[in-house]
Amino acid sequence: MIRNGKQFAAVALLLAALPAAADVYKCTDDEGHVTYTNQKPAPKGCKLLSVEQPVSAVPATRNPARTGAGFPRVDGDTQKARDTDRRRILEGELASEKKYLDEARQALATGEAERQGDERNYQKYTDRVQRLKDEVAVHERNVQALQREISNLPQ
Repeated sequence: MIRNGKQFAAVALLLAALPAAADVYKCTDDEGHVTYTNQKPAPKGCKLLSVEQPVSAVPATRNPARTGAGFPRVDGDTQKARDTDRRRILEGELASEKKYLDEARQALATGEAERQGDERNYQKYTDRVQRLKDEVAVHERNVQALQREISNLPQ
């Protein structure tokens, strides 16, 4: 019998540490597609995989140069043109976002200075001002992210 919280915590920890075992089935349909499931009862045509069978995974290739000759390559001039277009697009987005940030800051300054008629309760005022502050913060983060993205582009 568990008499105190320490004993309960110890029992809970022991139960959580027990290995979780689940039957896994390999299913192949009529077209040869393979799926894996732990659904019980196993669908027709499924085989139980051995619990002792090691699990392996194929690591993802991170280096495009090692993916083989079929990997599409782009010449330097094409990539430079793409980078130039990307820079132009990002700078346009940055200009727009700075404009939105200025508008949000202006709305915040105006909103903080005046209390509206339906804001007899001070909490309504603080909620409205907080929404304005949140909007300014979103635009500031967007500007920072765009500036970071532009700085990562090759010169």
